[in-house]
Parts: sequence; structure tokens; C-alpha cells
Amino acid sequence: MKPRAGRVILVIGGASSGKSEHALGLADAVPMIFVATGQGLDEEMAERIRRHRSARGPQWETAEVPVDLVAWFESNQAREGSVVVDCVTLWLSNLLSAGLSEPGAIEQAHALSKVMRSAQARIILVTNELGMGVVPFEAGGRAFRTLAGQVNQIIAREADEVHFVVSGLAVRLK
Repeated sequence: MKPRAGRVILVIGGASSGKSEHALGLADAVPMIFVATGQGLDEEMAERIRRHRSARGPQWETAEVPVDLVAWFESNQAREGSVVVDCVTLWLSNLLSAGLSEPGAIEQAHALSKVMRSAQARIILVTNELGMGVVPFEAGGRAFRTLAGQVNQIIAREADEVHFVVSGLAVRLK
């Protein structure tokens, strides 16, 4: 495998911490591609997606990829520029909703990390830090929090940089 020309940057933070805005600001090469994992399955989410798309502006190409991130990166390895993936946590939720098991989701995280290493673009992934809040009451919530933490660790290990965002302020951890 040839050396990777691009960089992988993970931006992690809590809900509404400013991590998406920070990630967009790290996109420094054109073309700029926004890979959206969110799905407008209810009116509130559909409105949120419309608002975010409008705020990004016309310079951003948008690819809606709720489940098949690995395949998307395999098909787009040679593309240059900046790619912002928002967000890993929704992607993980979509994988589980599509029937993938937790071990299968871990395999997908490893596959994603591997395929990004050969990409030409600057890749910026946004994810939620779920481990700093209240312990979820339901077992399913606790299991998802643990799985999300494992996936974040897999991606963080492979990333060239990791930025943590709190209240709109970013700290580079790696």
C-alpha cells in the first residue's frame, strides 16, 4: 500500500459543543465534501439537516452516506481536497438500526480506519463523546455508550490529529 497523502483528523465533543463548526473550519483544501450520516427520519431532524446544509453554503458538495461509509471511501480514495464526515455516532447508530451486530460495527470501524489511511484527501471526522455524561438508565443506552467509546478509540488511534471541543473551544489532544 502506498503512503497516505492526506490526513485524518478526529473532532470529538459533546452535543452542541461546537464540534461540527470546528470540523468545517479545519477543511482547508478544495473541493470540500460534506459526508452526512444523519437521516431526516422525523421533522426535527429534517429541519436540522436543512439548516446545516444552508449554513455550509454552496462551496460544499454533499454526499448522504448513512451506512456505507467504508464503501464510499473505497470509491472516493483518489479524491483530493477536504472531506468532513458528520457524524460517526449517527453512522454507528445507523449500522445498528440496519441490523449489524456490535462486533460487526467494530469491524466496520476498523475497516473505515484502514480505508482512510489510503485516501488522498484531508479527512475530518466528527463524533460525540458519550462517556462524560450521566450513566444511561437503560441497558441498551449503556451498551451503545460503550460501543461508541470503542469506535472512537479505534478511530482516534489511527488519526493524525484529535481535537476535543467544549463550549466552542477546541483543544488539540494529538
